[in-house]
Amino acid sequence: MTSAADFPELTPLKPGDRVGLVAVSGPPLPDSLAEAITVLQGWGLVPVPGKHLQDRHPRADYLAGTDAHRAADLQDAWCDDSLSAVFVARGGYGAVRVLDLLDPAALAAARPKALVGSSDVTALHEYWAEQLGLATWFTPMIATNAFLRDDAARAGVQEALFTPISGRAVTSPAAATLVPGTASGPLVGGNLSLLAMTMGARGQAKPSNAGCIGLLEDVTEEVYKIDGMLQTLLRAGWFEGMAGIALGSWKDCGDYAPIRELCLEVLGPLDIPLVEELGFGHCDAAASLPLGVTATLEAGPAPRLVLN
Repeated sequence: MTSAADFPELTPLKPGDRVGLVAVSGPPLPDSLAEAITVLQGWGLVPVPGKHLQDRHPRADYLAGTDAHRAADLQDAWCDDSLSAVFVARGGYGAVRVLDLLDPAALAAARPKALVGSSDVTALHEYWAEQLGLATWFTPMIATNAFLRDDAARAGVQEALFTPISGRAVTSPAAATLVPGTASGPLVGGNLSLLAMTMGARGQAKPSNAGCIGLLEDVTEEVYKIDGMLQTLLRAGWFEGMAGIALGSWKDCGDYAPIRELCLEVLGPLDIPLVEELGFGHCDAAASLPLGVTATLEAGPAPRLVLN
């Protein structure tokens, strides 16, 4: 069974470690970026900003610089063996645009390190798992209010990155079991929109998720769009052989009751343990989770996810 101890990129950080800062999606606000750097310095880390971290795309203000520059910053940071982690500053949109500009051979030759981020960074988490076979950290984004204005979430990121994770349990007061049971397997998934967006890449067959625990969450999506994205994953075989599913938050997606009913309708027939509101994603006090590491999903009266 695989645990966090088997992944060198999840070795806890320590004061004095140099960490890269990149923007592969939307541009971070200057004040938020400066505050994030101050927080990391307060943790004893040495932030190393990417060359194009504060660029702006010449056409699209929703992108942090050109695709080539965003990809170069990410690859340069990952291939810098003096760095112990690479933080993606914020989400938004744009990570999918850099995937085909990366050099997987160069990335694989670099010293493994922590890749940290969530939301749009799901595209990178998938790439790192599929192309490099590496575990990554799904955490609140450091140059956003989800990190800077949420003490519990920020403390969770610090705990995740600086301390051993084995045995840690993840849950929330709202967590509930939709389909009971217990399942163990590597954690996969992340943001539903990105998982659907990256399906069907030319010449890149998706690996099997058999025996895995799927994580799903999203933000600002209408119910019918969530339905369509779940159908995309179903038709693509993303759920085939999966051991269990943990649902996170659905922030600003409207009334939650229809989303619960949809998930029961679409995912319930898979007849595998299914838990809702497990406290990760875009919610308050969002948990930080290690994708690629084995965990046990306990879908019972007090549902939780226990990291192995």
